[in-house]
Amino acid sequence: MGFEISKSNKLMVEGLNARAMRQDLVSSNIANIDTPFYKSRDIDFESTLIQKSKEIYGEHGNTSSKLEMAQTNASHLTGATGFDNSKATVYLRDGQMARNDGNTVDLDVESSELGKNAMMFNALSSALQKDSLIFKSVIEYSAKL
Repeated sequence: MGFEISKSNKLMVEGLNARAMRQDLVSSNIANIDTPFYKSRDIDFESTLIQKSKEIYGEHGNTSSKLEMAQTNASHLTGATGFDNSKATVYLRDGQMARNDGNTVDLDVESSELGKNAMMFNALSSALQKDSLIFKSVIEYSAKL
């Protein structure tokens, strides 16, 4: 049985894991810069993170994130179910010119993405440390009462 330090703690840990995964993916793109027909990949976890944030903080409001399929006949199928939208999705990055060998990796773009990701990772790491310090100080001062 575990306990929850704060609502944001779990969200920050998942964000750190996703940032680490993105770091690996962008590094893989750079490692394959000379591989013919390699397509640069990226990961979309911001939309998943926003959805998780809404779940944790209860910001769903009246709208449901699930679009129901209209059924006008009993023999209509109910539609696909069982999608796991709690995981980030990997996609091929569009909008980049392919070289003559079919490779779409641009070192400038990948370096920029690597820098942005490292900055966000450090920000999340600092926030997680501060969250833990607040919890630690509450425990220390409550022992003095």
